Amino acid sequence: MRYLQGEPHSLPRNRNTLADYRAEHFLYEISDGVASITLNRPERKNPLTFDSYAELRDLFRALAYADDVKAVVILGAGGNFCSGGDVHEIIGPLTRLDMPGLLAFTRMTGDTVKAMRACPQPIVAAVDGVCAGAGAILAMASDMRFATARTRTAFLFTRVGLAGCDMGACSILPRLIGQGRAAELLYTGRSMSAEEGERWGFYNRLCAPEDLLAEAQQLARSLAGGPTFAHGMTKKMLQQEWNMGIDEAIEAEAQAQAICMATNDFHRAYHAFVAKQTPDFEGD
Repeated sequence: MRYLQGEPHSLPRNRNTLADYRAEHFLYEISDGVASITLNRPERKNPLTFDSYAELRDLFRALAYADDVKAVVILGAGGNFCSGGDVHEIIGPLTRLDMPGLLAFTRMTGDTVKAMRACPQPIVAAVDGVCAGAGAILAMASDMRFATARTRTAFLFTRVGLAGCDMGACSILPRLIGQGRAAELLYTGRSMSAEEGERWGFYNRLCAPEDLLAEAQQLARSLAGGPTFAHGMTKKMLQQEWNMGIDEAIEAEAQAQAICMATNDFHRAYHAFVAKQTPDFEGD
């Protein structure tokens, strides 16, 4: 429970690289500039614990400084994505916490979403099977989501007597699928089918189960090979412009684009185009 008091998870001292980071509560690896985070408790459909929440929060915070990670894939082991908070390791203990302890927990889980939204790398969620509760939130907080036809996504907080306004759901979900559809899912806690999810815009693509990870990693690798500074700027503006009027958004984008025009990647792209070559982006 030490993470409820905000004690940070141990991370490498040199936060410019996370190649040597060894995760304690999930699997983590880097290949071709893509970090893969695998929730790895398949016998329980990959539920989250206090510690795994905290480690995810701290890892996504550290990714803001990691030069060796250009994109992220998050997935679950064993044919399911994530079943939410562990009933025995989270839900049970929460019934015994006082109000300060409860607020510390809900702020920590919210900080996980903040860290995902603030890290500059695009996050691709590869979602299969069960995607429920906090698992649905992790998918929602990602930048893009691939799923399979057997995926079932449920924001089931009301099923356990809680409000649907968990970890930013009432803010982010309506922006993805619309206010009415989000309201239905958050009030009822029912499962959204994969077909609904794709049709409504929650899922970018439905894949065969055996192709899901490969397709998610292919997208992540293509993003990792692109202008990563510009991708980070795109992600920041997608987030920041939620709170802007159109005039302010256009001005903010003018400034952001001018900054990107000063990068070496922009100049590399121009010279490669003139030479009829493919640009070699380096993220600077």
